[in-house]
Amino acid sequence: MKLIAAALIIAQASAFSGFHGASMQQRSSSALNAKMTMATGMGVNGFGRIGRLVTRIMMDDETCSLKAINAGSATPDYMAYQYKYDTIHGIAKGTVEVDGDFLVLNGEKIITSRCRDPSEVGWGKEGADYVCESTGVFLTKETAQSILDGGAKKVIYSAPAKDDSQTIVMGVNQDEYDGSENFVSCASCTTNGLAPMVKAIHDEYEITEALMTTVHAMTATQAVVDSSSRKDWRGGRAASGNIIPSSTGAAKAVTKVIPSLQGKLTGMAFRVPTIDVSVVDLTCKIAKATTYEEICAMVKAKSEGSMKGFLGYCDEPLVSTDFESDPRSSIFDAGAGIMLNPNFVKLVAWYDNEWGYSCRVVDLMKHCATIDAKVSA
Repeated sequence: MKLIAAALIIAQASAFSGFHGASMQQRSSSALNAKMTMATGMGVNGFGRIGRLVTRIMMDDETCSLKAINAGSATPDYMAYQYKYDTIHGIAKGTVEVDGDFLVLNGEKIITSRCRDPSEVGWGKEGADYVCESTGVFLTKETAQSILDGGAKKVIYSAPAKDDSQTIVMGVNQDEYDGSENFVSCASCTTNGLAPMVKAIHDEYEITEALMTTVHAMTATQAVVDSSSRKDWRGGRAASGNIIPSSTGAAKAVTKVIPSLQGKLTGMAFRVPTIDVSVVDLTCKIAKATTYEEICAMVKAKSEGSMKGFLGYCDEPLVSTDFESDPRSSIFDAGAGIMLNPNFVKLVAWYDNEWGYSCRVVDLMKHCATIDAKVSA
């Protein structure tokens, strides 16, 4: 069906603008085993860093059918430019064209809008049943209801929820989604970078207490040069020239998806002047004595088995840029950890806080669609 539609659209190409895509190495985004017989109608609300990468991933996945993008104030021409070119992740593969209010990606027409109120987008009319909320504004059931009012069936937040909306981390607690929730959070990039490793260790050795530190790349919320922030004075300093201590709720958020760790895990962050890729340091006490070699062997086995695609394993001496555009949630670095004694260990895992996380957002949307289809069957 998608190929027929693409052929019809290409036949009308003379009406399109001069945007043309270039090739880029294909990245696999899916770590799911479930197979969907029909492409799931999807939408994106917010076309920032995550919204654009989620769009790229959807366009490279035959089980996704992107129907609509609500982009705030960006014009279609500017959206095409933003989609096509990316400083970290390169030039989008396939073709990128514009036809009026439509983006034409790989020959597929996707309607764009600039609605402040998501209920005005017409998600249902366009066939966008599952919508990625990536503006960072509609992160409660009350506010995200406007997306459902526009005809969508489910909303997946690409950020931590600001209320009691269900939180799902793929590879950790996805089995808790039963189709009854209309609003689901994919947590944060750091929670996704930490939780798979924590689950692997906790399941095997039982973490009794732990502290996490993430050394996190710059993000768009920070200032390029010294600015001001009444909420966080240090956070107002130049991201491009400082190591900035910061708070994070990512570690505590892990306890939402692994409740047995409540009161046993917390953490902090250092923001550093790199553009992408972050790393978590988990220092923990474990109940079951072991060796560092046994931990590495266990993580490697899980990365190739039950947690493949979510938890990775690396025994090469790599650095942050080597993990750019890595689709896995959390990549355990066997050479970076250390052990003080059989019950006290420091573990390290890398994560692409943009691409890896965006892959999980799409995986969560697909997972929700798969479960919903089974429930309604």
